[in-house]
Amino acid sequence: MTDIDLTEYRWPAEWETHKSTWVSWPVNKATWPGIFARIPAAFAEFVATIARFERVNILVGGVDVAREVQPLIDAACDRTAATFEVCMVDIQTDDAWCRDYGPIFLNAASAAAEIPSQIAIDWGYNAWGGKYPPWDRDAAVTEQIARHQSVPRVQPGAILEGGAVDGNGRGTVITTESSLLNAGRNPRHDRSAMEAVVRKFFGVDTVVWLPGGGIPGDDTDGHVDQLARFTDEQTVVVAAACEPDAAEAVDLRANYSEVAEARNNRGVGLRPVELRMPSPKFQQGRRVPASYCNFYIVNDGVIVPLFNDSADDEALQVLQSAFPGRLIVGIDATDLVWGLGAFHCMTQQQPTVKYDGR
Repeated sequence: MTDIDLTEYRWPAEWETHKSTWVSWPVNKATWPGIFARIPAAFAEFVATIARFERVNILVGGVDVAREVQPLIDAACDRTAATFEVCMVDIQTDDAWCRDYGPIFLNAASAAAEIPSQIAIDWGYNAWGGKYPPWDRDAAVTEQIARHQSVPRVQPGAILEGGAVDGNGRGTVITTESSLLNAGRNPRHDRSAMEAVVRKFFGVDTVVWLPGGGIPGDDTDGHVDQLARFTDEQTVVVAAACEPDAAEAVDLRANYSEVAEARNNRGVGLRPVELRMPSPKFQQGRRVPASYCNFYIVNDGVIVPLFNDSADDEALQVLQSAFPGRLIVGIDATDLVWGLGAFHCMTQQQPTVKYDGR
């Protein structure tokens, strides 16, 4: 649709109430070479943990796949005592990273009868600058979910992955130059043009640009959901190197400094909090992008990736302090992160429609 007034909409923060979470069942063996046999069970455990807090919709692509998936989900839900519904949705995908190709939902800021209460932004998707073909099924996911939910769809005409941006729900977005300005996405958009697109289609006033980079093994060119995440309107947890002399320390300190100097749309300075990374993790000789910033916020909880590391407990404590009213749940992500992403990368929230103005 092109006749929607985007000024009437806002992008809710991830900690606002969810209607459900969308995920994509892992189907691409090349994403987890050598260990794919372990991935379905690990993913089912993650889904069941989400279902302790809210409804989950899984893109499964066919009745036969759904029949294979259902017993794994049922068993995991029994183990975790999950009480919310897990629904199979017949939409085919190429890979499991729903955050990056799924719809970003915006809610109407008021209950005006003449406008839809929710819309889905359908950003273009090309698998992180054309790195992993094919991606045509993933690129079609937002259109299909929007139809499934009877939500109008808006297409900005620009490439943007969901993991490249994080918002505070009140007019401020943080992103990275290294990813959003990467030539493989929008070669005709400079920083000014891309910022205008972000402002318009996320309904925000302020865009905070971080240099990006700093997570070895990352193939997204520096998605912000591995580097820095809002935990409230003003506070941002920022990935910090496991050791001061680590190779990535300089880049991560640059991100921290940028957050420390930034202000939100209300003119209030952002408050950075260090979230120390685990020691380097490897699979088959390759370093994986293990970062605690890739947590996922659910209704009344936060699901945190753990890496069997001495820094796990510290990360849980930092996040508990950042989310004092929520249950912090850590889950082993050592296998899933071999796919070069973790829990936030695998999810896309659909917020509950709630009119609370701006």
